[in-house]
Amino acid sequence: MRARRPLPFAVSVRLVRGLLSAVCGLALVVVAGQAWGQFGGGFGNQAVGGISIDADGIVRNLEPRALQSLAEERAKALAEGEGPAVAGKFRKVSLRALEAAAAESAAQGKPLAPGTRFLGGLERITHVFVDPDGHDIVLCGPADAIAVDAAGNVVGATSRRPLLQLEDLVVALRGIDRARQGGMRCSIDPSPEGIARLDAFLRRQGTIGQDPQATLRAMETAVGPQVVTVGGVPASSRFARVLVAADYRMKRIGMGLDESGLKELPSYLALVPAGARVSSLPRFWLEAEYDPIERDADELAWRIGGRRMKCLTESDLAGKDGIQRGAGAVDTFAQKWCTVMTGQYAALEAKHPVFAELTNCVDLAVVAALIHGRQLDKRAGLDLGVLLDEAKLPVPAYEAPETIPTVATGIKKGSNWVVSASGGVQFQPWEFAATTKPSADIAADRTQALAARASVAGGWWD
Repeated sequence: MRARRPLPFAVSVRLVRGLLSAVCGLALVVVAGQAWGQFGGGFGNQAVGGISIDADGIVRNLEPRALQSLAEERAKALAEGEGPAVAGKFRKVSLRALEAAAAESAAQGKPLAPGTRFLGGLERITHVFVDPDGHDIVLCGPADAIAVDAAGNVVGATSRRPLLQLEDLVVALRGIDRARQGGMRCSIDPSPEGIARLDAFLRRQGTIGQDPQATLRAMETAVGPQVVTVGGVPASSRFARVLVAADYRMKRIGMGLDESGLKELPSYLALVPAGARVSSLPRFWLEAEYDPIERDADELAWRIGGRRMKCLTESDLAGKDGIQRGAGAVDTFAQKWCTVMTGQYAALEAKHPVFAELTNCVDLAVVAALIHGRQLDKRAGLDLGVLLDEAKLPVPAYEAPETIPTVATGIKKGSNWVVSASGGVQFQPWEFAATTKPSADIAADRTQALAARASVAGGWWD
């Protein structure tokens, strides 16, 4: 790839450019002819992160009225189903019971009960216990009663945090081998043809012009739709939509198109001071990081802790020959914004639940890698056939995200107009599952957790 020549800019106005996939949210539409099956019943995951995907695979904003309708539909479905009614600091959920409930629903052609669909109200998984005597794997962590918020998100009644979903766990279990190469990821990028058109436009334009908004709109037209790429999970899955929606929302916040809701986290553009030189295309992406997973001597008890989401950046160069990843000059303002976002990620989850949905999916992928890589189901004598077999338990196939309309925006900084760019989400669950260390106390936690099940009925207990 040839080195990119500098663009000719007028002396009075320097156009510092970049691109952004405008990211607002997704409403997922089921592929024509695909039955909702056990994952319907009013909870059909048409919406993730407030965005919609139409029949052409184009990602757009979900209208407020549609969000209200979705919330009403899900609240009605929740009222008609059964699920945990209280919160629990350390809930235990039987994977065998989830399997049995899914098999029964499939046999009867009925939707899953909310308690099964939302993993007994689990907010995250902190422990995995293998129970050979009971032929079971027990998933443990903080949990809550199931509720629906005003935007239609299924959340904890007290915590307001999105709950884990069986649908995402099934996708993770079925696709975990696929993630060995490249992990689970999504990326939203301008096409090479769009970059070439933008490069030609900017060479002709030279300056931001007398009508900056007209220039920005012309940039959008030149770039055209940006391409959505998903890897490691089916692009038609809800799991994939979570990846795309989180990436989309991150870039909208960075561009100042959406408010973060946190005074500590302004937009990336707001951090660029007047007169600053930002000569390349900043790229933002999210990655996960875990502390080593703790295990007992028999490898029957596992503790998953220290999970963090990190925002990272590099500067790309974009020209008529395409994008050169990481070839641009270091952007200290982009680095500063990523540092702030990383530090505020937990607070951001409360303001924008899609970021909590992302961490939920990461946790489920790590659990899937742990079960598959360590053969915990075989050690437990647990048959996961229903959860692993698409024929026995079909997972809904939604319209796959393919393109996102480009939105160029900017803020004037002295004589500069700053516009910003693309990015993605990526993580490797196999790496996390392979990094373990022994623990002296975790075996006792397992013994206590399994003993408590004897006094209760059902698929979960506190």
